[in-house]
Amino acid sequence: MLLALHKPYGVLSQFTPEPGSKWRTLADFQLPPAAYALGRLDADSEGLLLLSDEPGLNSRLLDPAAAHPREYWVQVERIPTAAALQRLARGVKIGGGTTQPCTARRLEPAPALPPRDPPVRARQTVPDCWLALELTEGKNRQVRRMTAAIGHPTLRLLRVRIGRFALGDLAPGNWRELTTAERASVLA
Repeated sequence: MLLALHKPYGVLSQFTPEPGSKWRTLADFQLPPAAYALGRLDADSEGLLLLSDEPGLNSRLLDPAAAHPREYWVQVERIPTAAALQRLARGVKIGGGTTQPCTARRLEPAPALPPRDPPVRARQTVPDCWLALELTEGKNRQVRRMTAAIGHPTLRLLRVRIGRFALGDLAPGNWRELTTAERASVLA
């Protein structure tokens, strides 16, 4: 079984709560008992999270050698220049290393998304914009660290695609089982 969940903001990508944590868990979504998350999204990130009951699928999808692309839509402070987007695309230094090359572009017009609860803070004197980043690696908080490295902190982050499978119109908090064709698009 392969499931797609639109993980809302404020949910951990695990079934067991952290001691003292304010975040909800995947246990709140009535998922099948044998399902486990393939990879993760931080509690403050939203979007496509895949779950399965199949051993080995996690490593097939997440192994950097497999280079499964993942697309993120990122709302950032201020408007990045073309040069800043090129820096992202070439790879930026975060932590002790440099990120792999990726695809980085502005989303114009901004995507029509359901509002986040709680809403993203709005600053009337600081513009923001949306970027699309397609990565083939997934280091801890990588997208947030990448946008910060070019001087554009992340305000909101959604994963919208894994492989060729897109989140589409799956509403936040909802999940469904993938069809055979959709499953193939994830693993392609």
